[in-house]
Amino acid sequence: MPWIDTHCHLDAAEFDADRNAVLSRARAAGVTQLVLPAVARSNFDTVRALAHEHGLAYALGIHPLCVNDAAESDLAVLGDALAAHRDDPHLVAVGEIGLDHFVPGIDQAKAQHFYAEQLKLAQAAGLPVILHVRRSADALLKQLRRVSLSGIAHAFNGSQQQADTFVAMGFKLGFGGAMTFDRALQIRRLAQELPAEALVLETDAPDIPPHWLYRSVGQRAAGEVARNEPAELPRIAATLAELRGWSLEQTAQVCSANARVALPRLAALGD
Repeated sequence: MPWIDTHCHLDAAEFDADRNAVLSRARAAGVTQLVLPAVARSNFDTVRALAHEHGLAYALGIHPLCVNDAAESDLAVLGDALAAHRDDPHLVAVGEIGLDHFVPGIDQAKAQHFYAEQLKLAQAAGLPVILHVRRSADALLKQLRRVSLSGIAHAFNGSQQQADTFVAMGFKLGFGGAMTFDRALQIRRLAQELPAEALVLETDAPDIPPHWLYRSVGQRAAGEVARNEPAELPRIAATLAELRGWSLEQTAQVCSANARVALPRLAALGD
């Protein structure tokens, strides 16, 4: 059964040594489509090239954790890239964009500005958005009410009320490795109780490893690897299937269909 990983940083340095093998393992596991979001001006061309080389999808945007090092001119570069590639079927969204109220040291005023401007660029390009949501759901929603956009709230970990608001605005919510931890009670409750049409699956590879790949700080210091990869998606999906009382086939069908609604160009791109 085909799976769609709606969020994978395949261009990350962690994959430099074995990127093709990572993709081969993903496809052997049935993960036939990946969405590769950019995080900064410096990797716009990289994610686009990877998507074209391997028949994948990509998004262009400036991540809130990269805003401190970004220049105002980067927004113009993003706008130019979206215009230049507007007819590229592999370009499916503007992302990863958003706000992060967890990591210290972010210039939040600058981050708000970059987020608002990127929403405008997405609206002008007629593309959905892939949102970074970390302790920032209310601030994200405040800006979204000023535009007409939908897309995916990636790695969602907000409240029930915040989830309901995103869904009412037409967003899908991304669930991945965090859902596999028994102690992630709120995330698991949302995965179990939200409307079926609200759910999409993701890995955020190489980040947010599921519980079977998790390594403590001490283990990582000792050299143990906690790298996530897209081949883990079906096993992550098994957690969602268990929570919902679904078969794996049903889970794949529902979540893949939802991904194509959230990112309409995926349908034409195929698996």
